[in-house]
Amino acid sequence: MSRSVLGRAAAVAMPLLTRLPPESAHRLGLATLEALRPLWPKVDAPATLAVQCAGLRFAHPLGLAAGFDKNADHLDALGALGFSHVEIGTVTPRPQAGNPRPRMFRIRAAGALVNRMGFNNAGAEHVAARLARSRYGGVRGVSIGKNFDTPIENAAEDYLRCFERLYDHAGYFAINVSSPNTARLRELQAREGLARILGPLLERRERLAGGGSRRVPIFVKIAPDLQDEQIDDLAAQLPALGADGVIATNTSNRLERFATALPAGASGGLSGRPLHRLSVAAIRRLRAGLPPGFPIVGVGGIGDAAAALETLAAGATLIQVYTGFAYRGPELIEEILDGIAG
Repeated sequence: MSRSVLGRAAAVAMPLLTRLPPESAHRLGLATLEALRPLWPKVDAPATLAVQCAGLRFAHPLGLAAGFDKNADHLDALGALGFSHVEIGTVTPRPQAGNPRPRMFRIRAAGALVNRMGFNNAGAEHVAARLARSRYGGVRGVSIGKNFDTPIENAAEDYLRCFERLYDHAGYFAINVSSPNTARLRELQAREGLARILGPLLERRERLAGGGSRRVPIFVKIAPDLQDEQIDDLAAQLPALGADGVIATNTSNRLERFATALPAGASGGLSGRPLHRLSVAAIRRLRAGLPPGFPIVGVGGIGDAAAALETLAAGATLIQVYTGFAYRGPELIEEILDGIAG
């Protein structure tokens, strides 16, 4: 079956999925991808789209952001769609159920989602086993975080436990210190918090690498709600603290303009089209303050090829989709890759 036929079939299915509650639609969509995986044609991106980043080769700039496949249960199916990299997680050392439902809300008119998932995942042991069995040949990102009941003062221990357990299976690590859905987590974006986390990780990486050539890069994922001076400080501090790259950005807690579109009492992080402006602004400011060539992974509101190109033009080295992919499905991948190829 041709890619265009499968793409059209997926485009027909997407409006049906969006009539279901968001989490139900997500589960059914992933199950459908698994069923179609043997039929999906191999994607061969032009060699001219390849990107060298943090010592890794990406077939092209476009990847899938963390949160879509929290446990690496569907990595091969998602990888077969043509992403150059898939970031799984966020993973915590111990399994946790996350926040009570409902915890994901659509704002269709704005092409947005609001989620308060709360790092629901099956834990590092489960994810390690799934990654070990995966045959996905692209770059595997692993987003790691702390368990909700780990005191913020002990957060570094949780990041370290995930890092050690998943090191052999990761292409890079994303240090998630910016989710709005884990209490006090964003405090770790300040220099002191980042130093407490990155210092032990860098020391452990040297031991795990054992003098070999496999030195897994460490990226830090930041929030879109930072003030300009905070972004400037991060641009100065991230290279100094030893980070290999930055992911800009996570979801936003600026929900005021959407209060009437959400159920009473709904809260969480905003993603999708309204986030694009904040993400691009953060990327531009980071690029201006970072050393030349320092990797930026741009994510936030990329729902079409124009947004993808704008994110790259702002200074992103790589880009990731989530909400746009949830609304549009595989056709978005083809559109963006065609747009990048020109």
